[in-house]
Amino acid sequence: MCESAFLVARKCFGPKKPEASGDACDAHNPLLALLAILTDLGSAGPLKVTIGSLPDEVLIELFELCVNGEEVEEWIRLAHVCQGWRHIIFSSPRRLDLRLLFKGKTLVREMLDIWPALPIIIWPSNCETLQMEIADNVIAALEHRDRVCDISLDFNFPSSELDRLMASMQHPFPALTHLELDFWLDDGTAAVIPDSFLGGSTPLLEVLVLTDIVFPTLPNLLLSAKDLVELSLFNIPDPGYISPETMATTLSSLSRLELLNLRFRSPRSRPSWASRRPPPMIRIVLPALKEFTFGGVNEYLEGLAAWIDAPLLKFVPITFFNQLIFDISQLPHFISHIENFEILDAEVSFWPDSASVQLALKTGKGWQQMLLLDVSCTEADWQLSSITQVCDLSFSHISTLENLSIGTPNPVHLGKHDVMQNGACVPSSGMFPR
Repeated sequence: MCESAFLVARKCFGPKKPEASGDACDAHNPLLALLAILTDLGSAGPLKVTIGSLPDEVLIELFELCVNGEEVEEWIRLAHVCQGWRHIIFSSPRRLDLRLLFKGKTLVREMLDIWPALPIIIWPSNCETLQMEIADNVIAALEHRDRVCDISLDFNFPSSELDRLMASMQHPFPALTHLELDFWLDDGTAAVIPDSFLGGSTPLLEVLVLTDIVFPTLPNLLLSAKDLVELSLFNIPDPGYISPETMATTLSSLSRLELLNLRFRSPRSRPSWASRRPPPMIRIVLPALKEFTFGGVNEYLEGLAAWIDAPLLKFVPITFFNQLIFDISQLPHFISHIENFEILDAEVSFWPDSASVQLALKTGKGWQQMLLLDVSCTEADWQLSSITQVCDLSFSHISTLENLSIGTPNPVHLGKHDVMQNGACVPSSGMFPR
C-alpha cells in the first residue's frame, strides 16, 4: 500500500505535465491532492492507508511542493501538524529551503527561541506609527549576521537611526545572498553607505538593489561578489556618481551578471571630458548579461558602451534626459555586437512627457522587444528633434527593417518606406537612414 501511495504521489506531484482539470489529482493544489491520496480517488475507491504509513520520502516530496511558492514560511503550518512531520521537515532544511521571515514588529529573540538555527530573511514592513520600534528590532536581527541571508529594507527610516543601522552592518554577513536598500530618510537627504559596509566583502551575494543610495566604494565591494546575478542602482544621487570607466572595470569581474540597471536621478550626473580615459583596445565582455536598463545622459551611456560588449543581450530599455544635441557614436557599435540582432519592426511613439522608439524582431512566439529608446521631454518640436537624432545616429546600420509605425498612443501601421509626419507620408529614410 505504501508503494501505491508513492505512485499516486508521483502522479499528482511529479515533474510530468499536469493533466486536465477534471482529473482527480489537482496538481495546482498539493493539499487537496494529498487529501485525495488519503481518502478517495474516484473510481479506485478509498485507499486503506493512514498518514502514518506513508514513507518519509513521499511526505518530503509533498512538503516540497507545498512550500515551493511565494510564501516563505509555508513550512511552519506543516510543522505544526504533528511531531512526526516536524521531525521530517527539520531533517531536510536545505531541500525544503527552510527560512525564518522577520518582519520587524516582534522581538527577534522571541522568533528565534522557538525554531532551529535556520537562515533569516529580514523584510520589515513599513509602519509609520512603529518606525522607531521596527528600527530597533531590525538592528537586533542584524546581530545574527552568520544566519542572515536576505535583507530588504524599503521603508521610511528615521535619519537619527541610520548611523546605528550602518554600524550594525559593518561586519561580514557570510550567508547574505540578497540585499535591497531603499531608505526614505525623513530629512530628505540620501543615505550614505560607509567604506566598511559588510566588512568590505560579500562572496555569496547574488542580488544587489540600491535606491537613492550614495555608496562611493561600491566598486571595491563588488570585486568580491563573483556570484552576482543582478545589479540594480536606481535613482542614483549626484554624490553617488560612478564614472563609466570605473563602472566598466567593476563589471569585468561579474561574469555571472544577467541583469544590470543603472538609473540616475538627474542630468547633472555626467562624465567629465577632461578626466575621461580612452577605451581599451579590447572591450570588456559581459558573457551572461541578458538585460541592460539605463536612465541618464547619453554621454554616460556612450562612455560605458565604449568599454563593454554584451553579446547575449535580449532587452535594452534606455531613457535619456533631454538635451538639444545628442552625440551618439558608440551605441551603434555596442548594439551591432549583440548576437542575432535582426530588427524587423520599429514603432515610434510620442507621449505627453517623452518620445520613444521601440525595435523588435519576430520569433516563433511572436514579436520580441529588443531595444527601447526613450527621450524625456514635453515640447512637440523637441520630441521630434530628439527622436530623429537618436534614430539617425543609433540605427543607421540597420538594414533589416521591414515595418515602421508611428503615433500616440495607438500607432498607425505603415509600410517600410513611409513615415507619417504632420499628416503626410514621407520617406522613412529621414528617421532610419540606410
